[in-house]
Amino acid sequence: MHRLERVAFIAAVSLAYLGTAAAQTSTTAPPASSTMSKSTETAPLPGANSFTEAQAKDRMEKAGFTQVSNLKKDDSGIWRASATQGGKQVSVALDFRGNVVASR
Repeated sequence: MHRLERVAFIAAVSLAYLGTAAAQTSTTAPPASSTMSKSTETAPLPGANSFTEAQAKDRMEKAGFTQVSNLKKDDSGIWRASATQGGKQVSVALDFRGNVVASR
């Protein structure tokens, strides 16, 4: 019986040790990838754009632009259009990340 108690004690200690080790396992997110946006990047960013023409127009309108027209995707994958913002005619762009920007 003495041997059985020793085996049970060793099993209990092992389980307690493993439980403590598992509780200390890190669950934090991995460090940011180098492919993530850098603060020095400014929109619109070139890239493979999967927005359809209708989606691009909708995004521009939801960003506050009206009378969106002449919508075309350029060679850099950026949707560009003419629009009105604050009563002024502007050029507007939508990049592959969904950033909508205007230039007067």
